[in-house]
Parts: sequence; C-alpha cells; structure tokens
Amino acid sequence: MKFFVDTAEVDDIRELSDLGMVDGVTTNPSLIAKSGRDFKEVVAEIAGFVEGPVSAETVAPDFDGMMAEGKELAKIGSNIAIKVPLTWDGLKACNHLTNDGHMVNVTLCFSAGQALLAAKAGATFISPFIGRLDDIDLDGMDLIADIRQIYDNYGFETQILAASIRTGAHVREAAKIGADVMTAPPKVIRQMASHPLTDKGLEAFLKDWEGTGQSIL
Repeated sequence: MKFFVDTAEVDDIRELSDLGMVDGVTTNPSLIAKSGRDFKEVVAEIAGFVEGPVSAETVAPDFDGMMAEGKELAKIGSNIAIKVPLTWDGLKACNHLTNDGHMVNVTLCFSAGQALLAAKAGATFISPFIGRLDDIDLDGMDLIADIRQIYDNYGFETQILAASIRTGAHVREAAKIGADVMTAPPKVIRQMASHPLTDKGLEAFLKDWEGTGQSIL
C-alpha cells in the first residue's frame, strides 16, 4: 500500500519523508487555509521535494473553470495530480485532463457507482471518503470493498485512494481489502507506531539491561 500524507504542513511531510513514509501528498483548500500560506507556493514547495504525486485541488464549480485551473496547477510540476470533485462537470474535466496527459484525482466519492464513473472517465485516483461515511453511520470499508471488486472485475487501472482516514484501524482495514493508496494526516501515521505492549516490553528490556552493568559502546 502506498502512503500519501494528507497535509500542507511542509515540516511534517519532510519528517515522514525522511522515514520513507511518503509516497505522495494530498492537499485541499481547507488544508492550505490552515497553513496560512499562498496556495501555489505551498504546492510548489511540496512538489519540489516529494517524488510521488502531489494532489492540488481545483475550486471552480464548472467545467471551464476546472480546466483552466487544472492546466495552471499542472504547470507547477510533472508530479501534480489535479484534484476535481465527483460531479458531472468534474468527471468531464477528469476525462479531458487525463486525455491531455495529466494525473487526475477524483475526490469526494461516496458510492461505488460514482467510482465506476470516475474510472470510465480515466481517473488516475479515486478518493472514497471513509471517515465521513462512518460519521453518518455507514461503513466506509464496505465502499472500499465494493470499489475494489468492481475495478478488479473489469481491469480498471484507476487506483483506490482511501481518504478521510481517521485512525490506524482505517489504514489496516483498507490495506486488508486492497486499497492501492491511503492518505492520512501525519498524526494518524505516527500513532500507528504506538502500542502499549511495545512500551511495556521496552521498559522491561531496559531494566534488565541496566542490571547487567554492561555497555554496548
């Protein structure tokens, strides 16, 4: 499974990248707003040191606007994935941008039917939102499983990018189902390394080692 980091905080991305935990980055207008920086400046900085896809989202609601913004974002770098919403205009823009040779991430997917349309439109990535489905008492993992089955049935190359990840359990279940990619905030990725039994075991090992009076160095 590829790990994308869902943030616009450059320092967090660099730290995780140094650990080999960054295969790409996803951003959106809300994340950029939290950073307090210029949109294109942030995206350009991230795309400059992250080798994998960096998703940059259009904000226009119509096809012409998405196309104009998408082409402008694509100028930032060859690793830019243009992010468009799963609307009819968004699907139309996806098809045109894909045909022009750009990576496209179709976002805000909440049904398998939507995911099928995105694949037909040529999306590079489809972003089903797990957490937001869980918020309304639906199982986001059911959606991941449905998309995986449909894409495998017909050999679609669109990659399933599990989004709206809230917990390490979301990552684990999405990986078990076979999502190609997951995107999560840095906090969630860090929390995946934590386990109380690891802490307890380490504490015991160190205590026993101190009792030997030895030193490795």
